[in-house]
Amino acid sequence: MGMIQTGKNRKNLVFSKKVADLKKFGAAELVLILSIIVLVVVVAIPILLIFWNAFTTADGKFNIKDVIWILSKPETYQALLNSVTIALGVTMLSTILGVFFAWLVTRTDLPFKGAMKLLFIVPFMLPSFIGAMAWKILLSPRGGYINVFFKNLLGIDKPLFNIYGMAGIIIVETMYLFPFVFLQVSGALERMDPTLEESAQISGIDLFTITRKITFPLITPSIIAGALLVALYSLSHFGVPAILGTEVGIYNIPTLIYQKIYASAGSFEAIRTGTVLASILVISAAIIMYLQNLVLKKGRYQIIAGKSMRPMLLKLRGFKIPLLIFSILYIAVTVLLPTVTVFLVGALKTYGLPLKHKHMTLENFKYILFSWKMTKDAIKNSVVLSLGAAFVTMLVGTMISYVIVKMKVKGKFILEFLGMLPFSVPGTVIALGVILTWSGRFGVNLYNTAGIIFVAYIARYMAFALKSTSAALEQVHDSLEEASRSCGATHWQALKHIVLPLIKPGMVAAFFLIFLPALRELTTSVLLYGPTTRTIGVAIYALNEDGETVYAMALASIALVIIVLGEILIRKITSTKEGNG
Repeated sequence: MGMIQTGKNRKNLVFSKKVADLKKFGAAELVLILSIIVLVVVVAIPILLIFWNAFTTADGKFNIKDVIWILSKPETYQALLNSVTIALGVTMLSTILGVFFAWLVTRTDLPFKGAMKLLFIVPFMLPSFIGAMAWKILLSPRGGYINVFFKNLLGIDKPLFNIYGMAGIIIVETMYLFPFVFLQVSGALERMDPTLEESAQISGIDLFTITRKITFPLITPSIIAGALLVALYSLSHFGVPAILGTEVGIYNIPTLIYQKIYASAGSFEAIRTGTVLASILVISAAIIMYLQNLVLKKGRYQIIAGKSMRPMLLKLRGFKIPLLIFSILYIAVTVLLPTVTVFLVGALKTYGLPLKHKHMTLENFKYILFSWKMTKDAIKNSVVLSLGAAFVTMLVGTMISYVIVKMKVKGKFILEFLGMLPFSVPGTVIALGVILTWSGRFGVNLYNTAGIIFVAYIARYMAFALKSTSAALEQVHDSLEEASRSCGATHWQALKHIVLPLIKPGMVAAFFLIFLPALRELTTSVLLYGPTTRTIGVAIYALNEDGETVYAMALASIALVIIVLGEILIRKITSTKEGNG
């Protein structure tokens, strides 16, 4: 009997252990698994299929022969060379401008520094492809307004500057990408502990030498990190090279992918070529992100203070007004001039007429908003897709961020990696990945529907939601949840009544941080749109390509108004959140 009783006790212990294990596998593990499934389906599978399709045949066999053949084509080599040349040129110019202006607004007595700092990041908010269209209108060799003006003024036949070509692409991209370096470097300069600089000054060293020998070496990691971000974005840039390069036969990798797929209506051979080219972009992005992480880790050993300090200011003396004028002129030429051009050309009765009041009309805006079905549908599609993607991505991002920040479960690093992966992968790659994933391979065919753009937006902007909501969750102390649980509240009640209300500003900020880029997005949706699913970015690009310049600029004007209003709203929400914090 004792033996039988002992056997029963063992069985009961095993059963109790299994029940305890099941209890341990609670809400945290369930949410973790659900989050991983979402990110695997939306992010991991599309990117893995890029490599699978590039390096395997239709029957699943490894195939390096086609890869070598595609890479050995002269057009592939030229596109790769163009991409590297553009990225190097843009990175060098952006770094010089970003460092100079960051130093000017943080370490000198330049007047109106607060306003100047805000104005220097305005290009970061504006779509670069719209800026490229504006510069095309101003500096095209034959009909560009600036070129025509100087031809008439100086009596010359040659244009003052031909915006088409490598130089034009590099200059225009620099205008919109240098804020990456500016933001990184200005942040580092503001946080820097001034002890070393003060010690050097006490020793009798002049401020210029201190800046050159001490300040800049200390912020080198930030400079390199910003430069690598510029290189990453430039390599994957579609809009500017498409507008200023393809007309003269200059293709980079993203524009070559588009040209191949668009020209062949998405044939198998074109998709294969596209995936091989996309693999190059993914590998390049991975190398750049690795180098950036390496630089930032080394940068931790530099002397940067954890809170804001009052740095020493270099007195510009006689250079104060000239440098202020130079800064204002730079902003006027790179931001104000192209933006005003967009609105003025959008109001012209016919493209090519002089920019005078008698040639202006508001009918263009009325027509594209209320009468023309194509532009009406494009606006509707963009608004619906952007709102839907922003809302879903915000909710999913909040759930994933909660697991990462608040839950003590193993495997959280997988969520962080998958969530941030699309941030480092070009939009062209995301587009190709979702084409391969959602075109019937797994029984779901979303090709040529709005659904495929919707899925791509979620993947593309997941990192934005994670960054914003994670930052908000880190500010909510764990003791608040613990107190509510000790008072009898369930996990869900604590989440609903305490955590979510406290992180609401961060969630709203995440919503707009996704909504606005999605609204003006071009690189991803240009490969995914169907006959009835054009977005605003695609419509503007298509109208420009079809020669409908006036209507393209009118639609671009409306997009710019929405973007600027949205950015103002984001700043108000963010400032409110900081004030409450």
